[in-house]
Amino acid sequence: MEPKPMQAKTRFLAAGLAAAMFALAGALAAPSSPAMAQASAGQAVSALESLSIVSGDKRHAFQVEVMRTPEQRARGLMHRRYLPADRGMLFDFERVEPVAMWMENTFIPLDMLFIRADGTIARIAENTEPLSRRTIPSGEPVLSVLEINGGVSRTLGIKAGDRIEHALFKR
Repeated sequence: MEPKPMQAKTRFLAAGLAAAMFALAGALAAPSSPAMAQASAGQAVSALESLSIVSGDKRHAFQVEVMRTPEQRARGLMHRRYLPADRGMLFDFERVEPVAMWMENTFIPLDMLFIRADGTIARIAENTEPLSRRTIPSGEPVLSVLEINGGVSRTLGIKAGDRIEHALFKR
């Protein structure tokens, strides 16, 4: 038996309403920010801490995730496809020693700032190559590495010898 015209319209409207509700539910569940997208993809963002880079008479403010455990340091920014302009990741190696970084599974070009225990920048590796297994050495013993978006150091005029202000470094 074929549905009557009114029944067909009602079924069509009900199907359309169900599809709209499904789309709305999907939109509400969708991440509304890159940080939420990372978290929903199993890439939890650690609590953010304030950090400043003092370069001459300028102070550049960033919010950073601090990687303190071996597991956190091993994961770093791997698998992320976005880093907000004012964000970064600070790796705390817990002791002063030569370190080497790499970009395996890291999709974002980064500037790596190798930092001494007193908070001064020892060396900057600019615009590191995404997805590369090439090691990037500190060049000298350091306590920490700060990763920020590639090209930001040059844009802001940050250079070796500038100072990082964060609780990790001696005052």
